[in-house]
Amino acid sequence: MLEHGICCRQFDFKDINMQIGLIKKFLEENKVPPYRLGQVMKAVYADSVDSFSDITTISKDLRQKMSAEVPLLSFEAEEILASDTGESFKAGLRLAGGDYIETVLLKQKDSWSVCISSQVGCAMGCRFCATGALGFKRNLTSEEITDQVLFWKQYMKKNNFENNLKSIVFMGMGEPMNNYKEVKRAIEILTDENTFNFGMRHISVSTSGLPSGIKQLAKDFPQINLAISLIVADNAKRSELMRVNERFDLGEIKKALDAYFKTTNRKVFLEYIMFKDYNDSEADADNLADFVKSNLRPDLLHVNLISYNTTSANFLPSDKAAVEKFKEYLGKKRISATIRKSLGEEIKAACGQLAARKND
Repeated sequence: MLEHGICCRQFDFKDINMQIGLIKKFLEENKVPPYRLGQVMKAVYADSVDSFSDITTISKDLRQKMSAEVPLLSFEAEEILASDTGESFKAGLRLAGGDYIETVLLKQKDSWSVCISSQVGCAMGCRFCATGALGFKRNLTSEEITDQVLFWKQYMKKNNFENNLKSIVFMGMGEPMNNYKEVKRAIEILTDENTFNFGMRHISVSTSGLPSGIKQLAKDFPQINLAISLIVADNAKRSELMRVNERFDLGEIKKALDAYFKTTNRKVFLEYIMFKDYNDSEADADNLADFVKSNLRPDLLHVNLISYNTTSANFLPSDKAAVEKFKEYLGKKRISATIRKSLGEEIKAACGQLAARKND
């Protein structure tokens, strides 16, 4: 028995992704015993080798041939930016077809978290989001999604990071629910004991509020964390900022949440981005409190207050004092809330800032 639940046996991955299929085909064509696939899988996904030449369980000649014929990642890293604090890193990745995406590695206390993208651009067009300004180009494949995690695992190993990669958040470029088929497959790969072996509760999916996706996620992955970009709890203001609200307003989100709670009985995070003199008043806090309390399980809703990270949009972040006052007022209303620390703004890696400027 090998580590991370990977056994020395013949695997039937059912085309779990193209990369694994290529590895399996290569080993079969070169008449390598089937149990070697498990050893290669462990080296790639558990040990995070960045080259097949580092896999010592197969012959040197075979390693060299494998390196030449089988790609280890579905993209190439064109740039990696690091914040001055060393708590955030952003990578620009060039996909095989020429498109460009960004992914982020963030420090979380004594561990690390990866923020991954699910689309090239985004069709939602939220006014405050740099990705939304790009428009939509295409969906990412499950392999392109999971390879972002594999890339950061390799990077952390190569650079001798002390702490482990513990969590994954679908909060990068794109609306995950608009690419649900590939996102679902990616989650299956990320949680497969033969590959990444992440626990369900260490993965979070964020949505702008698409009811069908919320309900489907509850059905398929009741242990996955759900975050909703609520942004503001006023339909008129939300529609000004987010086109999705014209079709799926706060009432529709509430219905989806009620269904979600009935299925999962799990906590949901409401992402509330704070804009100066727009949604940071006491009246806005009242609206937010009313929305939370209107749900079937208000005790399972937790508000993350996020100061707006600047983009080209004509908004300013709320002052620190205003955010603190907002949180204090919510507390008086018995609303669970946290001021979320924002990382990576100096390298345009914070929430809402991923723009993939090289997509032109």
